[in-house]
Amino acid sequence: MLKIPYDMIMERYALESLKKWKKSANRKPMVLYGARQVGKTWLMKEFAHNEYKQAIYLNFDDNPELGDYFQKNLDTKRIISALSYHFDTKINPEKTLIIFDEIQECQRAKDSLKYFAENAPEYHIISAGSFLGVASGKFPVGKVDRITLYPMSFYEFLKAIGREKLIETIKKHDQTLLETLSGLLLDLLRTYFYVGGMPSAVAEYVKTQDLSEVRRIQNGILSDYKDGFARHI
Repeated sequence: MLKIPYDMIMERYALESLKKWKKSANRKPMVLYGARQVGKTWLMKEFAHNEYKQAIYLNFDDNPELGDYFQKNLDTKRIISALSYHFDTKINPEKTLIIFDEIQECQRAKDSLKYFAENAPEYHIISAGSFLGVASGKFPVGKVDRITLYPMSFYEFLKAIGREKLIETIKKHDQTLLETLSGLLLDLLRTYFYVGGMPSAVAEYVKTQDLSEVRRIQNGILSDYKDGFARHI
C-alpha cells in the first residue's frame, strides 16, 4: 500500500488536469512527462491521496523485479491479479490508482498500457518517466493520455511561500494597485529567478530562506542531470 510522507504542502496546477482526466469518459492510461526532479512522483502521490481510496505504487527503478510481472504476457487480468497478491490488497478499478513510476526502466510495462486502454479501461493507471528515459522507448500510439509537468511557475512559487493573494491581484490587472506593489513584486520575482521552480529548491527556501542551501540543492540537481545524460548517450 502507498504511504505518502507530508513534510511540505505545495499546490501544482497540473492536479486540476489530472482531476479532469479521472472524470473523463474517454480516459486512457496517463503518461506524465517531465525532466527529472520537477515533481512527477510527488504529483502522482498527491493526486492519489486527494482523489482515491488507495494507490498501488510500482517504481521500476528502485524495484526492477516488479518488471517480472509484465514479462510472461500482457493479459491485464493476470497482471492485476499478480499485483493484488504482491501488494496484498484488492485492486478496485474505481477506487485504486495504479502508479507506474520510472516506467522507462520497463518497456513491457509501457507496452501493457495499450492493453489496459483496450481491454481494461476501467482501471485508473498513471505512469511517469523523465524526458530522456521515455525517449529511449516507445509508448503505444493513440492508447495513452499525456501531460507534461514543468518546474513550478511564478504563481505556484507565490502559493508555496504563502503569497497567494498576490496572484489574484496580478490576474485582476489593476494597474494602479500593481504600481503600488511593484517593489514587492519585483523582489519576489528576483527571488523566484534565483530559487527557480524545482520543488526541492522551493521547499528548502520555504523552510529556511537560506539561499546558500538552495544553491547547494540546485548544484545537486545539475550533477544528477549530467549523470542522466551519460546514461543515455
